[in-house]
Order: sequence, then structure tokens, then C-alpha cells
Amino acid sequence: MEILKYLSVYLVSMVKFFGGPLAGVSLGLSFVETVLLTMAGMMTSVLVFSVVGRAFSKWLSKRRRAQHKPVFCKQNRRIVQVWNRFGVTGIAFLTPILFTPILGTIVVALFGVSRKHIFIHMFWSALFWSATLTFMVMEFGKVADKVF
Repeated sequence: MEILKYLSVYLVSMVKFFGGPLAGVSLGLSFVETVLLTMAGMMTSVLVFSVVGRAFSKWLSKRRRAQHKPVFCKQNRRIVQVWNRFGVTGIAFLTPILFTPILGTIVVALFGVSRKHIFIHMFWSALFWSATLTFMVMEFGKVADKVF
């Protein structure tokens, strides 16, 4: 049964990073278990989508052109602004909280960042945010228990 808890946190973190700490704490996992599983989930997405990111972006571009959709929407403009100001560091920092691991990885792959740099930057970001968010969820849970 423990493996299902681990798998839940891992799989949720692959798609939506913030769900990992929420799932880990709600399932009663320890701080370290939750942080490691959340990081593993994000880094699995980073691995997969750094490999297929460029191919996916080409497919998406063709699809958007075929449907006559504009290249730049409000979200795309913001991503380019973050990239111009902060580069891969800014995108990596914002990926867990603003983007998803999938979208953040595709964005940095689109800008031509090497896989090595993608892994390094996404790793420190995953470590920082998984520890921070898990701590916040655990502490908020303790406060909520006292209040309610």
C-alpha cells in the first residue's frame, strides 16, 4: 500500500508540481519522502520533455500555423519577457510554481538550451520548490489543525 502513496506523489508531480507536496502531506508521508518524490516526478518530466521538446515545439508550430492562430498570445509574451530578463534561470525558477514541469522544459528547449543546462537548472529549482512547498503545506496543515 505504501508503494501506491509513493506512486501517487510521483505521478502528480510529473504533471502539476504543486500537487506533489499536497498529495505527500495528505497521504502522511514524511518531509524527506515528499520532497524526494516531488523532485523525482518533476525531473522525470524534464528528462522526457527535454528529449522530445524540440520535436513537440515544431509540431505545435505547424499546428498553430495550420489553424491560423497568432504566434504570440499574452502568455507567450510573458514567457519571452521572463526569458529576456532572466534566461534559463528565471524560467527554471518559475517552472514549478507558474508553469508545469512539462511546459517549463519545453520552453527552455525551444530557446535552444542544452540538455545539461536544462537538467542543472531544473534540478535546483525542483529541490528549492519541493522543500519550500512541502514545508509550507506541512506548517499550514499544523496551523489549520489548531484553528479548526
